Amino acid sequence: MSTEFSRSDNLHRAPGRRAFTATTKPLIVTPTFVSRVDDTPPGARPRDEGSSKGRDGEEVQRPDRHPEQLAIEPDPNLAFEHWDEYWRKVHGPKFAYDEPGSSSELVLRYDQLHRVASGPSSFFRPPYRAMVEAGDRLVAEPERHVPVFRRPRWDGLAYIVYAEEADIERTLGQEKFARRIIADEQVAFRMVTREIAREHILIPSARHRDPVSLVKIHRRRPELSREAFQARLLGEHAALVMQQPATHEFVRRYAQLHNIGSTQEDPEGSLIDAVSILAFASLNDVEDYLVSPDHAAIEASENALAGEGSEFWTALNYSVINRLLPELATERP
Repeated sequence: MSTEFSRSDNLHRAPGRRAFTATTKPLIVTPTFVSRVDDTPPGARPRDEGSSKGRDGEEVQRPDRHPEQLAIEPDPNLAFEHWDEYWRKVHGPKFAYDEPGSSSELVLRYDQLHRVASGPSSFFRPPYRAMVEAGDRLVAEPERHVPVFRRPRWDGLAYIVYAEEADIERTLGQEKFARRIIADEQVAFRMVTREIAREHILIPSARHRDPVSLVKIHRRRPELSREAFQARLLGEHAALVMQQPATHEFVRRYAQLHNIGSTQEDPEGSLIDAVSILAFASLNDVEDYLVSPDHAAIEASENALAGEGSEFWTALNYSVINRLLPELATERP
C-alpha cells in the first residue's frame, strides 16, 4: 500500500475496511453542530473564542471588515464553496488519519452532514409555488419579489459515534486531536457545539450509504423537563412516526440523539434537548415526505413537545469513518 493511500479516509469505511462491529445497545454520539467561518459580523452568529483564524494563526476579530485575512478563504464570493470543500476533503481525512502515536479506532462512525440550501428547511418548506400576480401570470418584475433568505443557525453536523462515553476522552485527549484537529477546527469553523448524546436507532440503514438527511433540532417546551421531553419523544412520538405509511415509503434511516451532557462548556449545544435524523434517497423524497398528510400528523406531535428555537434543515451525507455494519435497531429501554 502506498504511503499516499495510507493517509486516505477510504481505509476507514467499506469497501476499503473489512472488519466491522454490529450492536443493538444505545451508542454514544458527539453531535457536533458547526457554523462556517465567513465575514458575518460579530453578534450576528455566535463564535468560539480563538476561531476564525487568519493566515498568521491569530483570530480575525472583525472578519466583516477584514475578510481577506481569513485563512479559509479571503474572497467572500468563494467562501461558502471553499469551506464546504475544505470540511469534506481536508478536515475529514485529517480526522480519520492515524498519525504516529494516535488511533481513531474508538470512533465507530463519523458522518459529515453538510446543510444544503436548496433542500427543505423550516424557514422555506415545500411545496414551492410559482409567484403569480393578477391574472395568475408570473410576476413581471422578479427583482422586486426575491424572497428573503433566512439562514439556519448551523451549517452542518459532524455525527461522531462511540461505544461508550469514556471513549470520547480516550480519543479526543490524544495529542493529535487536542492540538492539531482543534487547530484545524479553528481555521474552518466559527463555532462547534460539544454536546454528548445517547443514540436510539429506530429504522436502521440497510447500507449506511444514504445520501440525504433531514436534521430536526428539538428544544423542549419550558414546562417540560428534559427527561420528560426525551421520554415522550422516544415513546409516543416515535411510535407515531413509525405508524405512518409515508415513513416506510420514504425514510431509509431514523435515529434520535438525546442530549445527556457535554465534553466542555457548551452554551449553544446545551440548549438542544434532542436531534432527529431521518435519511432519504433524494431531496425529492424529503420534500414528498414533508408535504404528506402523514408528516402533518408527525409535525403536530413535535409541536406539542418542542419549543422556541427548534428547526429543521436538509443535508448531504458523507461517510468518513464507518466501523458499524450491519446497522441494527437499538434495544428500547
